[in-house]
Amino acid sequence: MNNTQLNDFKAIITGRRSIRKYDPSVKISKEEMTQILTEATLAPSSVNLQPWRFLVIESEEGKATLAPLAKFNQSQVETSAAVIAVFGDLNNFDYAEEIFSAAVERGFMPAEVKERQMSVLSNHFPTLPREVKKDTVLIDGGLVSMQLMLVAHAHGYDTNPIGGYEKDQIAEAFGLDKERYVPVMLISIGKAADAGYASVRLPIEKVAQWK
Repeated sequence: MNNTQLNDFKAIITGRRSIRKYDPSVKISKEEMTQILTEATLAPSSVNLQPWRFLVIESEEGKATLAPLAKFNQSQVETSAAVIAVFGDLNNFDYAEEIFSAAVERGFMPAEVKERQMSVLSNHFPTLPREVKKDTVLIDGGLVSMQLMLVAHAHGYDTNPIGGYEKDQIAEAFGLDKERYVPVMLISIGKAADAGYASVRLPIEKVAQWK
């Protein structure tokens, strides 16, 4: 297990860099990757339905399958400890009963609130157009992806969010139903082989308004 832990939030957010080349000798154990993903899933989601799904691509076979689908990001695929494909599950409401029941059992939600929500949502979700569901899971997928990158940095690893890949092929290439699983992004993760680059941010006056 990696022993480098950052607990200073400002250091985590200011020290994060998009890293494209990693030390290929550094691997991440399934135990620690599970911890990283678990902490990432503390991110918020619409009605707490947690539509994110992760495919951790770390084996030689998995990376060989991914490589032709991410042609412009070969360094990340080849040298990272893993590439995490983040998907949004359009069938996320299938888990509502499990999630809300657990919330009741743990005292987070009164039983009557759970029953009322399930009644309303059971009627609401089937009527939603696919595009509305897709928009929602992409927003939730973006939230969990950013949290994952910050959590990874807190664990002493580096990441790179990747949007340039064959989104129309990624699900089927790994045996997933492409009608159900919407690709959000790829995230390479590992130990940086270089320092990466600092980058400029627009001043707040140009991106925020007060009314």
